[in-house]
Amino acid sequence: MATVSPPWSYTLQLPHDPRSPGIGRVTLRAILSARGLGELSPTAELLASELLTNAHLHAPGPYALRVLSAEPDLLRVAVWDSDPAVPAGFREDRIEGRPSYEDEHEREHGRGLHLVRACADAWGVSVLRELGASRGGKLLWAECRGPGPGRG
Repeated sequence: MATVSPPWSYTLQLPHDPRSPGIGRVTLRAILSARGLGELSPTAELLASELLTNAHLHAPGPYALRVLSAEPDLLRVAVWDSDPAVPAGFREDRIEGRPSYEDEHEREHGRGLHLVRACADAWGVSVLRELGASRGGKLLWAECRGPGPGRG
């Protein structure tokens, strides 16, 4: 008899502090272990690390890590921050081919989001408009799949 796993999610609010990306990774590892998804930990931690570090480096205020699963063996790692600007590594005009670094800043930074795109099974961005209690900003997300039936 097949078992159905109900959807679940966790959100961790993080201050703009250099220790926050590490706290996010440790929390993610604990969540995956508790959920029996430890095999996803290396990829999920890499995705979270890059997204959290991007938020820390480029957004002025706090940010949040969201981990959710709507189906077995599929994990979405998302990071919200208050800056609505979509980074070059996630913009549609930069998707195809290799990264092009137009200025010195992009040569020094920005490779992490290309790494996210290379390692994730799916990825994307949602620009959030301020509505009522919403704080606006953006949500960068990446998904990874576990081995599951027939996957490995």
